[in-house]
Order: sequence, then C-alpha cells, then structure tokens
Amino acid sequence: MKINVVIPAGGTSSRFGKKNKLLEKIDGKMVIEYTVEAFEDERISEIIIPANVSIIELLEETFKNNPKIKIIEGGKARQQSVFNGLNYSECDYVLIHDGARPMITKELVSLAIDMVIDKKALTVATKTVDTIKEVVEGKIVKTIDRAKLYNTQTPQAFEYNLILNAHKKLVDENYTDDAGMLESLGKTVYILDGSYKNIKITTQNDLDIAKIYLKQN
Repeated sequence: MKINVVIPAGGTSSRFGKKNKLLEKIDGKMVIEYTVEAFEDERISEIIIPANVSIIELLEETFKNNPKIKIIEGGKARQQSVFNGLNYSECDYVLIHDGARPMITKELVSLAIDMVIDKKALTVATKTVDTIKEVVEGKIVKTIDRAKLYNTQTPQAFEYNLILNAHKKLVDENYTDDAGMLESLGKTVYILDGSYKNIKITTQNDLDIAKIYLKQN
C-alpha cells in the first residue's frame, strides 16, 4: 500500500506581506520545515511539494538529504497545485496539507492515515466555538446554530483515485479545499477531530502565535 502526501506551497503570501510566510524562520527553522517534519511517518512513501517557482531552488537545497521529498512546480491557484501533485505520482491514498499549517502533529497525521483507509475521504476539523452571524450589507440578518458547524483544517485524506477523479471533473473550478470538491459531487466526507492549535499562518499575527506554540513543543 502506497501513501503519499501533497503539500501545496505555490502561493505568493499576498496577505502576509512582502515575504513568503513558508520561509519565515522560527528558532532557526523555516515554517515549511516544521510542516514537513510532521509527515515523517514510516507509512508515507513520498512527500510532494508543488511550489512557487521562486522558492523551488531553495526547497530543493533544504530537503536534498530526504529522498522522500519531491519538489515540483505549483500552479497559479491552490487547486492547480494540488492537481499537479496528484498527477506527479500515483498511490493508494493521499494526504493533502497546507504548507502554512506547521502546528500539525505527527499523532494527528497518524490518525488520518488510519481513518482514510477505512473511510476513503476525510478532513480534519474543529467544532465552531464562536457565535456565527449571517450579515448582509453590514446588518445582521440571522444567527446560525453553531451546534452543527465545524471549522475545516488540513490534512484532508482521500483514496487516491477518488480525489484525482474529482480534480479531473472540476479542473476549471477554483475550490479552496479538496473535501469541498467531493462534497459538490455528492460524495461522503468524514470528520476527524482536530486541534485548535492547528492554525494556518496567513498574517504576521498568526506567525507570532505559531512561534509560541512551536517553542512550547
């Protein structure tokens, strides 16, 4: 059984600032290095990183001593980058994880591997704890029952052919997460309870939070 990981890193970090957030260092190690380390599971065959062309050379140098890691060219959008990663290497199951989520734990990755073999499609997610309002033109029109709401995270894990076929069918769309693609095709996606620490670094403030969490670990 072959299990791959795709870690899209093709973005330009436009909301973060002038720097690429994946290259920001915490205690001398780049964000993308923390992310990749969580997937150093003996059951994982390849870690494929579809990257922005501007950082491919740096990533190749950084991970040159890890034969599992393959650096390829990413796409203009996340969906394109993931599709490139899926097409690079066939497997039985694949985990897809945001490069900018360095607080993911090896324990959660292991649980995702165990679960996807049984369930075929899942996403890590956390229950919504805030009260959610629907707003139109600056006015609250509805308070949404949060009992059934979850905040989607990654990794998301799938039977390889299931998610590959979804990407092929929806190749001209622009989905921000792969589970959403399966949902739109009427496929069942299960929830794996995640961690509130598993945030995505989008702003400088997120990086500051990441520094606290990673130093604690």
